[in-house]
Amino acid sequence: MTKALIIVFVKNIKLGKVKTRLAKTIGNQAAFEVYSELVKITEKATENIAIDKRIYFSDAIIDSKWKGQYKAVQKGKDLGERMKNAFIKGIEDGYENIVLIGSDLPDINATYIKTGLQSLKTHDVVFGPAIDGGYYLIGMNKMHHFIFDNKPWSQSNLLEATLNELQQNAVSFGLLEPLNDIDTFEDLQASAFYKSNIKLQHRIEQLND
Repeated sequence: MTKALIIVFVKNIKLGKVKTRLAKTIGNQAAFEVYSELVKITEKATENIAIDKRIYFSDAIIDSKWKGQYKAVQKGKDLGERMKNAFIKGIEDGYENIVLIGSDLPDINATYIKTGLQSLKTHDVVFGPAIDGGYYLIGMNKMHHFIFDNKPWSQSNLLEATLNELQQNAVSFGLLEPLNDIDTFEDLQASAFYKSNIKLQHRIEQLND
């Protein structure tokens, strides 16, 4: 039986520190409340999958989230190094198929995560493309350090640059269905998550009156 692992990267939910691009439009308090909701969605998406999980927080471990799971603080100078270190630790600990997701996806669910793990049976690497040109999920069945080195993080060509390098190195990859993460108010307004959450809409309107 292949040992599988799900890694979740979570930003500590601090006022003024989360969804900063979104906050420029709707303010820090509203952005804080949006991100709090997105973390709940991520927690729900992972809680009923019977696979080991490791939750990596940006600054400090929060005991009330993902109760009973392995938790740690991300280590590294940029996102690439932080993700690389989490994968290295997982592989060193004997995990063979590992997927990592972020926590700002309104449409994430268990199916996407399981499909990502499934894809690693036939591909070396798997990505869940984000609409903005990045990716919401990355999975590997062995370490490819270059994926995380010298990449245009938070740029619209991140996934394209990464896939080009994989092709140059003859590393096979699979792609999941694209999803939209929430970085701007336009992203938020376009999401079914926001359209269906009347309480959140009213709260943001109140905060911005």
